[in-house]
Amino acid sequence: MRLGILGSGKGSNLGAILRAIQAGELDATVVVAISDVPGAGILDLASDAGIPTHTLVEPRYKSRLSAEVEAELVSVLQAAEVDLVVLAGYMRVVKAPLLEAFPRRVINIHPSLLPDFRGREAWRQALEAGVEKTGCTVHYVDAGVDTGEILAQAEVPLIPGDTPESLHARIQAAEHHLYPSVIRQLAKENR
Repeated sequence: MRLGILGSGKGSNLGAILRAIQAGELDATVVVAISDVPGAGILDLASDAGIPTHTLVEPRYKSRLSAEVEAELVSVLQAAEVDLVVLAGYMRVVKAPLLEAFPRRVINIHPSLLPDFRGREAWRQALEAGVEKTGCTVHYVDAGVDTGEILAQAEVPLIPGDTPESLHARIQAAEHHLYPSVIRQLAKENR
């Protein structure tokens, strides 16, 4: 399975996916990594692994892409012959034409047990709500924000003394196991 990874940050989920591939646990190849943030860590991580990278900056909007930039994103992914688009800390809401170009082939990982705590800083939302557990969710991306069909979830308990940083770190550790596992299952189903 040919993966296109989109991210805005340091790329820890890309790192987890690459480790699973290198360990022979995931039959996939990352063929392109794309960020909306020049100099993002995900680009360095991909470049160090020999993966082609692209930066597509959106100058007009903070949380979404203009139609022009999203069309350019689709072109880059199609040129790389991507089978599955993997959002890995990509902080932009995607819409058509990406979802139309890759129907049921765009997935995301979100740091909560959806449908609870959609949107940004879900770990902080969970702490403020005082829940006993949160976690992470892999889901198909649809036109809403964190509303697509859920593929898998992993629970992470809140513990006394948790800070936003400590909880987020434990959720990310769960993400690093869950995301490669879900991609592995999708690759098996699409053989």
